[in-house]
Formats: sequence, C-alpha cells, structure tokens
Amino acid sequence: MSFNDTFIRACLKQEIEHVPVWYMRQAGRYQAEYREIRKKHTLLEICRIPELCAEVTILPVQQLGVDAAILFSDIMVPLGPMGVKYDIIEKRGPILETPFRNADDIASLRNIEPEEDLSYVLETIQILARELKVPLIGFTGAPFTLASYMVEGGPSRNYIRTKQMMYGQPELWNRLMEKLGSMIVTYLKAQISAGAGAVQIFDSWAGALAPEDYKQYVYPTMKRIFQELKEVPVPKIYFGGVSSGELLPLWNDLDADVMGIDWRVSIREGRKRIGNNHAIQGNLDPTMLLAPWSKLESKAKEIIDQGLEAPGFVFNLGHGIFPEVPGDMLKRLTDYVHEYSHSVLNKQ
Repeated sequence: MSFNDTFIRACLKQEIEHVPVWYMRQAGRYQAEYREIRKKHTLLEICRIPELCAEVTILPVQQLGVDAAILFSDIMVPLGPMGVKYDIIEKRGPILETPFRNADDIASLRNIEPEEDLSYVLETIQILARELKVPLIGFTGAPFTLASYMVEGGPSRNYIRTKQMMYGQPELWNRLMEKLGSMIVTYLKAQISAGAGAVQIFDSWAGALAPEDYKQYVYPTMKRIFQELKEVPVPKIYFGGVSSGELLPLWNDLDADVMGIDWRVSIREGRKRIGNNHAIQGNLDPTMLLAPWSKLESKAKEIIDQGLEAPGFVFNLGHGIFPEVPGDMLKRLTDYVHEYSHSVLNKQ
C-alpha cells in the first residue's frame, strides 16, 4: 500500500481525488477494542506506553479507512513536566491537585525538555511514522484552554476564576499565556521532528470568550505561536472548539494552514468569516452520527458540497465522537465521503 497524502494536499489547498476525512476522538470509547484496553490501563498509562499508544492510534485507521491518524494522547500531558499535578477522572476530566492562581504559582512553572520529559510521546510518534500509510497528526491544547483547567482546577461551565484573572490581573494572565505559548511551540516542534506530518492546536473552550476579550487576552499568544511555527514544513491546524463562530474573523491573519469550525456555522459561512487564506476543516455535528442514515447522508452531502466550493477542505466533526456512536456508522460515513466527493470532483 502506497502512502496516502490526500489529507496533506487538502490542507495545502492542492489538487485531490477525494475529500479526506478523519475524526476528532477517532480512537476511543466507541471502540470495543479500546474499552478492553481500558479495563487494564488508565488513559494516562496508555499515553506512557509507546507500543500500546501506537496500537490505539492505528486502530481507527485500520477499521475506518480514514485519511489521517491523530496521536492518542491528552492535552494535559505536557503540563506534567511543567509542574502541574493533575489526574484525569473518568466522566469528569482533568482535575488539578492545586489550581494556579497567584504569581508564585505561575513563576513555579518550568520549561519543558520534550526529549527528556516527554520521551514516551516522541517514541510513540516515531513508531507511528514508520508504520502508518497515512499522515500522523500531532497535537496540543491551546493556551486559553490549558489555562482554564489550570486556574479553575478542573472543567468549568463559566470560567469564573479564569476570567477573573484575565480582567483583574492581566499582567499575571499574560505571564501564564507566555509560558504556555512557549511550551506549545517547543512541544509541537519536537512532535514534528519525531515524525508528525501535521499538527493541530485544540482551543476547546475559546468559545466561552467574547471576541473583544479573545482579541485582547488570547489572540497575541496565538499569533506568536503560529508565527514561530510558520517555517515548520507541515500543515498546522487551529480548532477553536465549540461555539467559536463569532471568533472566526479574528483568525484571518493567523499563520495556520487550516481552520477547524464547529457545526454552528456552515462551511460556506465559515469561509466568509475567516477569508480565503486557509483551508477549512469540519464540521458535522457529532450527534448526527446517532441519526438514521438518510439524515446523516443528507447532512454529509451538504457539508461536502459546500466544502468543495473552494480548494482546501477536510471533512471532520465539529467536536469529538461520543462513546455511543456505532463504529459501523463511522465506516459507512467515511466510505460515503470518499465515494461521493470523488464523483463530484470527477465531474469538475
């Protein structure tokens, strides 16, 4: 089997034979094989065992026929070497032993040395780079999303303490953003050196911010991150999480190759808001995967048709897969995206 670079070409707005597809959380709890592995290992244990982590990453590529793999990991992983003590609790998410809320807390954060601190991640990537016949996507969390966990001490609905720091202690907030931004650049460069063929920055909770707050408190760090990654020769993706449609115009001049959007904004409208500088990734509502096939097929067709209105489109979800999703529905959807988009492209 030859290497399938369709995903890379779509990210770079080059000619493709079919629309590439991958899914956020495509390795995870909807898979019986993954659930069996989780009976013996925690999520973090899987991340720290390279051979097992590679197996989990490869599984959906084999089962679904997707055009890219995404490294099985968690956005909290690089925070450990920085001095953040946390655990990931089932059905709750990351929980910190001590939240970061004052100057001493922020000053205690260390710079990471990926080759030493996160060698298991890089070893996993090296294994996958040898074994995969599709590109591997490395990833990290974005500064705001990581900071929200650090300041709140865990998941939050309203991000009260996070915004309290932003508004009330902007110098402290900016120091936290600076440290997280530097970590992200270092971590992603190490993933790319190890063999990642693309990278994605997940800003899962940025949609909690008003555009003017994002522009003042987050945008400068995101601008710096992508500027420092600009010359790295792999596609770079920014996913602003759910309810981030009002932020899209702010992303126009970020040096990312691809912008991921959620389902609340159509692909056509997303392109209008972001402009023509980027490829677009998205944006099926994950709950559609639980709908009857006729409904899912109709929605997928609409998304593909809008995606093909301009060069540079990757089919994905607007957020991650739910555990309740049947794997055979994902396989059927993947095949449909490939077959339908191929037929459309052949007519053009």
